[in-house]
Amino acid sequence: MEKQQGGEDMERRERVDPLSETERGVILNTWARVYENSEDVGVSVLIRFFVNFPSAKQYFSQFRDMDDPEEMERSTQLRKHASRVMNAINTVLENLHDPDKVSSVLGLVGKAHALKHKVEPMYFKILSGVILEVLTEDYPNLFTAEAQRAWTKLMALIYWHVTGAYAEVGWVQLSSSAV
Repeated sequence: MEKQQGGEDMERRERVDPLSETERGVILNTWARVYENSEDVGVSVLIRFFVNFPSAKQYFSQFRDMDDPEEMERSTQLRKHASRVMNAINTVLENLHDPDKVSSVLGLVGKAHALKHKVEPMYFKILSGVILEVLTEDYPNLFTAEAQRAWTKLMALIYWHVTGAYAEVGWVQLSSSAV
């Protein structure tokens, strides 16, 4: 029987399959259209995220107390964070051909959120789902079943890299009931 050490929740990580050439092409084609409206899409994603998962707002002092989606939409700070999220995704996608660069970018994101912001990693999984929902709803003609499968795989890959960074810095889960 294998020895199990305590606190290895993040070590139960199964390797995520790499994206195929076809999947990368589908993702980049859909992203080109989405990124034309990246600010609005990013704001829509964050508003839905915070409305549906209000506990996520605890990490944002600037809009922690906002409940009204219209107030959130007007928030300069929320818009800035939405822009950072969309630009991070763009950087990952611009470097899909370079796995080391993708790993490096997402490692920095993960470490910053673990060490500086103390954000529980499950919020990345939740946010990934919200991103997929918004993109599918806002771009129904682009987000075909094939595109949705490719993007789901991409989001799993992003989550894998981010949680790897959490594990690397020795993240200890603060609570399992944050949602």
